[in-house]
Amino acid sequence: MSNKSKTDANRLNRLIPRLGGKRIGVLGDLMLDRYLWGTASRLSPEAAVPVVDLVEQSECLGGAGNVAANLSALGARVECFGAIGNDEPGSAMRKCLRAANIIDKGVLVNRQGMTILKTRIIARHQQVVRVDRERREPLHPETEERLLRALFDALKHLDALVLSDYDKGLVTDDFAERVLSACHQLRVSVFVKPKTSRLYAYRGARVIVCNAKEAGFFVTRSLGDNKSVEEAGRALLAHFGCGAVLITRGDKGMSLIEETSPRALHIPATGFEVTYARIGRPGVERNATGRQVFDVTGAGDTVLSVLALAAASGAALADAAVLANTAAGVAVSKLGTSTVSPEELSHALTEIHY
Repeated sequence: MSNKSKTDANRLNRLIPRLGGKRIGVLGDLMLDRYLWGTASRLSPEAAVPVVDLVEQSECLGGAGNVAANLSALGARVECFGAIGNDEPGSAMRKCLRAANIIDKGVLVNRQGMTILKTRIIARHQQVVRVDRERREPLHPETEERLLRALFDALKHLDALVLSDYDKGLVTDDFAERVLSACHQLRVSVFVKPKTSRLYAYRGARVIVCNAKEAGFFVTRSLGDNKSVEEAGRALLAHFGCGAVLITRGDKGMSLIEETSPRALHIPATGFEVTYARIGRPGVERNATGRQVFDVTGAGDTVLSVLALAAASGAALADAAVLANTAAGVAVSKLGTSTVSPEELSHALTEIHY
């Protein structure tokens, strides 16, 4: 590692203790990720599919809940806002929220709806199939008003708000406009993961986080090299009326385009190799090069949560983005939706060569 890399790693490492204790709100589509773990040694006589013998079942927070879990794992005081159904997955989700020390007073029961459930069947370290149980529809007006009241009351003591939109019906254009307006009045920074179906919402957000495919959709062209990504980012700054755009680019890393900076910051993907691990377990191999990705489930949520928390802790957006990129490298080294601990993040900073 060069002296400059060591200096950068040391500076970023000093940010990590500052992440603890910040009050962050998470608003968005809550989901429960259920994993059925098993073994598969034979094919079904009925069809050319494996027969999975179930060994165990586990559950964790998905969607906006995964953003909240990532924030909590890094030491933030997290309040979650969203809706679940009056059903068994909803009860399981509430249990997961409380187990992760996430305040769930703003998680309301939408009696007309159902809890979004994504069930993944895993055999031999591979995902065999995913089954989704969901119904995309807006909240009942009364439930929406109750949710907004709970959020507006909480905004007075929040350091930042993360809006995680999975296009499942919770966030409408009017809903987003009311939320952003209230945050602007109270000077609460908002970090948004948008959906392409909403072209004009989220104006006034501090940072918009999207992947290259989503950014390409917004600007109606595919993005390849750094120049096209930066041009798209500049267009999105005006489109969303936001302070910065962070575009994640898979194995090409990510690009940060800030309104106040004349040049984009292009951050390469992390440069270490990882080995298979179960949910929540690190899989970094110390002396390897390159990167072996096991599962990108939730990697965007990790980027969004770390970026928001670091920025709320006083970090410059460029440092916050590098920290988020590092955390994403850890997240994709694990199978399934998972969080990143301060210790894992600190260790990764010493291993990665940018």
